[in-house]
Amino acid sequence: MSEHSHIEEFHSGSRLATSRRMLLGQAVLASACGLTGIAHHSAKHSVQAEESKPILSPQTPEDALKMLYEGNVRFAEERTLASHRDISRVKEVAQEQKPFAAFLGCADSRVPIEIVFDQGFGDLFVTRIAGNVASSENIGSLEFGTRILGAKVLYVLGHTNCGAVNATMQGSEVPGQISGLFQHIRPAVKAAKGDLQKAILENVRNQAILLAEASPVISGMVQRKELIVAGGIYDLATGSVTPVDVAVS
Repeated sequence: MSEHSHIEEFHSGSRLATSRRMLLGQAVLASACGLTGIAHHSAKHSVQAEESKPILSPQTPEDALKMLYEGNVRFAEERTLASHRDISRVKEVAQEQKPFAAFLGCADSRVPIEIVFDQGFGDLFVTRIAGNVASSENIGSLEFGTRILGAKVLYVLGHTNCGAVNATMQGSEVPGQISGLFQHIRPAVKAAKGDLQKAILENVRNQAILLAEASPVISGMVQRKELIVAGGIYDLATGSVTPVDVAVS
């Protein structure tokens, strides 16, 4: 065989080997992509399956409180389901609302209660006022949310670094009718003896006990085990809610 023939044979074999390596590489790549695609599809399917699970209404006050805390854990851990937040839910509750929990919360813009507890349209009946104080108007609204609409939990939600509590503690002159809130918060401030965070906790406890004891409607529901009155403090920095023992019997 001539030298030219040997060279041609070498190049032919080299091209064949290269082609085989390319085909093998493409096959491995395709397989890897296929596995990745399957894994991605499975993960996506798993998330979709979790999100598509029907959200069942809690049947007892204990279940309702548990649902709230589970929602807050999801929110703080960035695992929110964000259910009941689309236009289909809007249409579903357009004619009737059946919230499973009612809230007395602070008006602070950093504490959107439905988001904090990973709930949506029609899930929570919310009243908000600076300092989360139980004024007569708020009590009336919460009686409606519990007795008429059927909420199974009445929750008082305070938050860290509350401006209304801090202003009450400072005792400085304020404009307009803001000082009208102070009378509701002063007992907590006195008990805290200069500790802002303790005053916030005491205020949550005081307002929850006031709701449970000052309203015959709410008190009756508590006595009949139809309603739980609870409280907590939302941490502005972490998104977590820490329960407060409100000692409501």
